[in-house]
Amino acid sequence: MTFKEQIIQGIPAILPPNKEYDVSINHAPKRKEILTHQEKKLALRNALRYFDKKHHATLLPEFADELEKYGRIYMYRFRPDYKMYARSINEYPGKSEQAKSIMVMIQNNLDYAVAQHPHELITYGGNGAVFQNWAQYLLTMQYLSKMTNKQTLVMYSGHPMGLFPSHKDAPRVVVTNGMMIPNYSKPDDWEKFNALGVTQYGQMTAGSYMYIGPQGIVHGTTITVLNAFRKIQKSPKGSLFVTAGLGGMSGAQPKAGNIAGCITVCAEVNPKITQLRLDQGWIDEKITDLDELVNRVRKAKENQEVVSLAYLGNVVDVWEKFDKENIFIDLGSDQTSLHNPWAGGYYPVGMSFEEANDMMANNPELFKEKVQETLRRHAKSINKHTKKGTYFFDYGNAFLLEASRAGADVMNPNTTLEREFKYPSYVQDIMGPMCFDYGFGPFRWVCVSSNPKDLAKTDAIACKVLEKIMKKSPDEIQQQMADNIQWIKGAQENKLVVGSQARILYADAEGRIKIAKAFNKAIKKGKIGPVVLGRDHHDVSGTDSPYRETSNIYDGSRFTADMAIQNVIGDSFRGATWVSIHNGGGVGWGEVINGGFGMFLDGTKDALKRLKSMLFWDVNNGIARRSWARNKEAVFTIKRAMKTEKKLQITLPNIVDEALLDRI
Repeated sequence: MTFKEQIIQGIPAILPPNKEYDVSINHAPKRKEILTHQEKKLALRNALRYFDKKHHATLLPEFADELEKYGRIYMYRFRPDYKMYARSINEYPGKSEQAKSIMVMIQNNLDYAVAQHPHELITYGGNGAVFQNWAQYLLTMQYLSKMTNKQTLVMYSGHPMGLFPSHKDAPRVVVTNGMMIPNYSKPDDWEKFNALGVTQYGQMTAGSYMYIGPQGIVHGTTITVLNAFRKIQKSPKGSLFVTAGLGGMSGAQPKAGNIAGCITVCAEVNPKITQLRLDQGWIDEKITDLDELVNRVRKAKENQEVVSLAYLGNVVDVWEKFDKENIFIDLGSDQTSLHNPWAGGYYPVGMSFEEANDMMANNPELFKEKVQETLRRHAKSINKHTKKGTYFFDYGNAFLLEASRAGADVMNPNTTLEREFKYPSYVQDIMGPMCFDYGFGPFRWVCVSSNPKDLAKTDAIACKVLEKIMKKSPDEIQQQMADNIQWIKGAQENKLVVGSQARILYADAEGRIKIAKAFNKAIKKGKIGPVVLGRDHHDVSGTDSPYRETSNIYDGSRFTADMAIQNVIGDSFRGATWVSIHNGGGVGWGEVINGGFGMFLDGTKDALKRLKSMLFWDVNNGIARRSWARNKEAVFTIKRAMKTEKKLQITLPNIVDEALLDRI
């Protein structure tokens, strides 16, 4: 069968041969044993409903074996034989170009070069899934190949509920992931209901098909590192940044360190991931010995090198060794997947990767004890370095939250709603006031022609637009504009593409709209092929996350989720091609609600109308909320937006005299 025929076929009527477990692929760890005997029967019943009854006797023992071995039913037999990657949009079958663009994005999220655990349909973060199983993938791709622009595909946590009648201006796909009743949103609830096959953790951009590899965060990481050095008034040159994690999102850190111009040491316990990042050029050198690492860092400091060093081992050993050897750390952070601490997101010190995985699956309570013991050691060592002058920030991975739950010394002695922890979230000190409150966030686009020449042309178009905007930009955002222009000029040179021909660029509403309009015009003139617009959920408006995206909102509302819900509702009727809303992602299940979108540009007047309407709302919804929280940068930005768009009328806060409050 051809590729198109396989897509149209969906779940095959004749069972394909069973597939051997490929040990060369990076696989998800075995999930914890959590289902009762009766619940296992329910999980099997749920899995078998995708298949004709005549196949149940064959598939039942196979699925039962998967559930026993891996803690989940992935349906490996149904994994496609064709190579998984983002093809040109023209290679996909379909009646709707919008639907075909979504197929491009889905396959990109499952590309072996992009996905963390491709055979388990997990893109990044240890559990950020596109689908729960391969039947869902096959059925979804089949629906997308059938749909017209007067239908909408409804997705329930990876499960394609079906095609429903709609209209051309409605989203083609509406995605929800992990939207649990609040009382059932604890970590073990995810384990249980995911094992049952009724929900999934979509992370932030995996379950919304908008992940574009490590590049997706490298720009934000670069800006964070640059602005962190500005905050401590140090040059990156010859300065040391120590962190951990080389998986999906965290893999961007060493590349960002190189772009920022510092020395980066990034620890990672997974040998396959470490080697992958070395092969991809995202790290310069891999080191396996601590003494060798110390000598290499000393040499890099002496020569003021710009270099990224991956240490294959536990980051706690690095912090402790650098303390003992008096290696001064200028910036410190951590980007292990601590939103997922008990299932592969963070590993105990003092044992091998294989030993830890075995304990995780077979003795989860002891594994939890070891993780928490490691977190206490980790925090203790960080505290020693910060006393010497290291600037440490939480990188939004729930490090401080989980360390506090483990009893580590990370709490602010004067805890308030503003600062619970000894160290700030990077959003509180860096990204919030410097970027999000001004409307700058991770805008992104994908050339669905899969043509590198199209990407180069879009880079040039975006740069030209930004340079023109900057000439009239107020002083308050000149630095942001300059950083973004520098970024886009170096994008090709830094070889950021992994998977699809995609780009990320921090931009505000004005920048996003004008860049998108320029793309649409270029498509209309035939200069480039179609483009999908999107963004990270880690943005101005898309995510309510009290320990990350909204951590610099101090009116008490950072524990509410109105903004994210309003965001996805508003995007839906303003022209998004697809929308998504997720529980979890980044900082953990039950800790955040985040929403995303995708928008297909095809050069038409309809696309122009949609982009102007939706992109303005998608940013300014968040600016309005941040302004109401009395964030002065956001008040400035929303007032500027109201001058630009006369139909925009926002409730502004009245500032209370603190001296008056002091009388109470």
